[in-house]
Amino acid sequence: MAYPKPFPLASPPKQQQAAFAPDLSVRLICLDCRDPNPTIIEEFGAGDLVCGGCGLVLGDRVVDTRSEWRTFANDEGDDPSRVGAAADPLMEGMEQLDTVIGFKDGGTGIARELQRAATRSQNSRSERNLLSAFRDISSWCDQFSLPKTISDIAKQLYKRADEEKLLRGKPLDAVIAACIFIACRQAHVPRTFREICNLTHVSKKVLGQCYKALEQAFNLTPGSSAARSGATGVAGPEDLLVRYCNHLDLPPHVQAICKDVIVAAREHGIADGRSPVSIAGGAIYFACLLLGVSKAVKDISMIAGVSEGTIKLVYRLYYADRQKLVKKEWIKEGKANMDRLPVESAK
Repeated sequence: MAYPKPFPLASPPKQQQAAFAPDLSVRLICLDCRDPNPTIIEEFGAGDLVCGGCGLVLGDRVVDTRSEWRTFANDEGDDPSRVGAAADPLMEGMEQLDTVIGFKDGGTGIARELQRAATRSQNSRSERNLLSAFRDISSWCDQFSLPKTISDIAKQLYKRADEEKLLRGKPLDAVIAACIFIACRQAHVPRTFREICNLTHVSKKVLGQCYKALEQAFNLTPGSSAARSGATGVAGPEDLLVRYCNHLDLPPHVQAICKDVIVAAREHGIADGRSPVSIAGGAIYFACLLLGVSKAVKDISMIAGVSEGTIKLVYRLYYADRQKLVKKEWIKEGKANMDRLPVESAK
């Protein structure tokens, strides 16, 4: 008589599949010398597997799996570190690796305290002020749609001004605005004082003081940008034409004729003493009427940032000496027609 077992036996264990492993019975031998224990040399520089006995190349696609102890710094030092972002020359002498502390702390507020402690311990007060100014420069250049090259030039100017204490006591926003203004001039994409003031909300008087101080300290007057814009350091009307014509969607030949009109007017002393913005706006209005391009004076006024009366005033000065400004070649080629110039606007 069979009795049931009080505790049933556990089910037999299942056989587990063997994990993947290389087949050690496979050996790599040289096909030429047939040595059972060949000496295989790995030449990682050429990516080849070479037989040490006869020199036969057994493979030509070998991947170097060794540690790469090379340095990618500008100066060939002994530091093989490859962690972190690329070194920033503007932050030379400063710790460029940051420690980021998360915000999730369960509502205890410990994360905020840790962030403050880490900020105080990592950078000194001068370094924190410099990093804050760099962030403001990048932000304002992005709002102005300026390229990174201008942002880097402005940062270099600000760092030098900060190190040499050139503008001690001046507002930080005014110093940054002056650096951006100079950087735009050096990159040949000048902006007017009014545009910089509208962007940074700095008064024109304070911006002019900071600009004059930096211009004298950096000796910028003999530079190429000053030669293009005049000895006073103000952006010339030719520098503003490209941007204004692009915003107005004018054909390329209109911009070329506007430039010739401005150059001829300067040679004959027409509209001397007027601001470059007014001259650029008046020249665009004069050229559009001369070439028969439909463009309202209101649109030109909005782009140039000057009143319609100022543009018409410059136009009247150009109209009075139109014979000196309009080339005969333009009329012969059929590009220009002085009969298109309205007489009533010149009164």
